[in-house]
Amino acid sequence: MKKEVTKTTNHNYRAMLKSIGEVIAEARKKIVRDIDITQATAYWHIGRIIVEYEQHGVSRAEYGDALIANLSRDMIAHYGRGFSEINLRNMRRYYLEFPSRIQQTLSVKSKIKKLDQQIESRKFEPQLSWSMYCELLKEDNMEARAFYEIEARENKWSIRELKRQMNSMLYERFALSHDKKKVIALSKKGLLIEKPEDAIKEPYILEFLGLKENPSYTEDQLEQAIIDKLQYFLLEMGKGFSFVARQKRITIANRHYFIDLVFYNRLLKCFVLIDLKRGELDHADVGQMNFYLNYYKENETTPDENPPIGLILCAKKDEVFAKYVLGSLNNKVFASKYKLALPSEKEIDHQLSIEKFK
Repeated sequence: MKKEVTKTTNHNYRAMLKSIGEVIAEARKKIVRDIDITQATAYWHIGRIIVEYEQHGVSRAEYGDALIANLSRDMIAHYGRGFSEINLRNMRRYYLEFPSRIQQTLSVKSKIKKLDQQIESRKFEPQLSWSMYCELLKEDNMEARAFYEIEARENKWSIRELKRQMNSMLYERFALSHDKKKVIALSKKGLLIEKPEDAIKEPYILEFLGLKENPSYTEDQLEQAIIDKLQYFLLEMGKGFSFVARQKRITIANRHYFIDLVFYNRLLKCFVLIDLKRGELDHADVGQMNFYLNYYKENETTPDENPPIGLILCAKKDEVFAKYVLGSLNNKVFASKYKLALPSEKEIDHQLSIEKFK
């Protein structure tokens, strides 16, 4: 009689089972990624075929409405759902607005089986899902669209995360925080974190905390809300951040002090200390943060790490005051406003117009 493997006690068996599970999970992820790439590629070519047939490559739309309506009806009859008029218009626009993304090597008579060969041979391949490309098409600013495409790809954003970052106007917020040269680079290379200033944005949008309906919230409640929604807060913080501690206690001369939040940025190779302020930025807040940074630099930072940086998140900030109070410190201290609701385009446009005249 065969002996039964005791799964609960056999460590090697459990390890084997775990390894098999990891292989299956990774394979399933790859299948989904491959489907997304193939679908995005196929829809680009459907858009190309529509444009070539309808307009012969010329940007004329006289025949567009009737053709799209007829094509949608016939494709749904032959291939099922997914080919509505709206979707076909998006495919057409996808081709027109991403003209250099995929090599135009397939003729109208080419069959879909040739897509695999093209995916391997072309210089660029879609790395986002079709639904994400549809979301990107909603952004009319080409520089902003390119930025979101790069960031979504490199940070592996979900469609929900992409929508949130676009709705929070992430590109425009970085545009407010950086010089023109840096802003131009955003659309070509995405966000490059090379120095502390690169990781800071203005303002930080914390609508996910759900505090808008509670105008009398305290700083403790703000901190707790961040901890409760830490995954979302890390997304808002940006690349390279990981959580280290809350209410980090440091002791100097037998006195205890507490730092609201401590993060680490692997790209900057440094600690990031965060102080939360319910009200307006004050010189005492800056002095306190500088004090914390001096301690961290001497007692927590290793020789292969860069000096820590400080970020004061405040509800209000006078720009002139901030310029003088932050200007002559021996440590890198930044102050940014936070908002508990998504900004309107009018608000961002107003801020951008102000920046142009500075």
